Amino acid sequence: MLRVRAVFEKTGRSKYISHLDLNRCMLRIFRRSGLPIWYTEGFNPHPYYSFALALSLGFESRCEIMDFNITDDAMSMEEIRDRLNAVMPEGMGIVSVALQQKKITAITHADYSFVLETEVPDKLKADIDRLLSGEEILIEKKTKKGVKTVDIKPDLQVLSCRTSDRGVEMSLRLPAGTQTNYNPTLFVEALKNAGAVPFEASGMTRTAILCEDGTDFV
Repeated sequence: MLRVRAVFEKTGRSKYISHLDLNRCMLRIFRRSGLPIWYTEGFNPHPYYSFALALSLGFESRCEIMDFNITDDAMSMEEIRDRLNAVMPEGMGIVSVALQQKKITAITHADYSFVLETEVPDKLKADIDRLLSGEEILIEKKTKKGVKTVDIKPDLQVLSCRTSDRGVEMSLRLPAGTQTNYNPTLFVEALKNAGAVPFEASGMTRTAILCEDGTDFV
């Protein structure tokens, strides 16, 4: 049996497919592809596949991770990729397919890019710099035990922040994985709470899923 890991894109209209609906979508994709995917055992067998990190509704991604098992050991990674791509819906596509190497627990961070649209980019950039220069960035975050106040600054890395005709373009690296998951909307909310000039966040995209050493999780 081949333990396979696929990296796939989720862009355009497909960003409105929720995580729950993504499971149903992949079930149909596997059935249409005709791939010999491994089924779970028990009273109600179903195709086994899992995703590394749930993606927020409305976010695009270039690096989603899906694990599944193929019962035909002789099947090539290229054939698996091509058969899946042949039946993928609009906005989704397999980027690469390889044997699983690392465990999901190796994931520690994820990178995101987005645009903060405003008519006064320079003023918004100044507000962002002011927020980042503070000792802490407090935000209320929903958890399984309720809402708690967390300081996201120690775990937030700004990869880039520059003005453009549209507003301010940003890239952030945030904690991700089995223990802690931060969403860039937390930073956006903190910026609004800090009294920044009016803006709207757009183009939220996950661009990388990373291990502790900064390498891509594949």
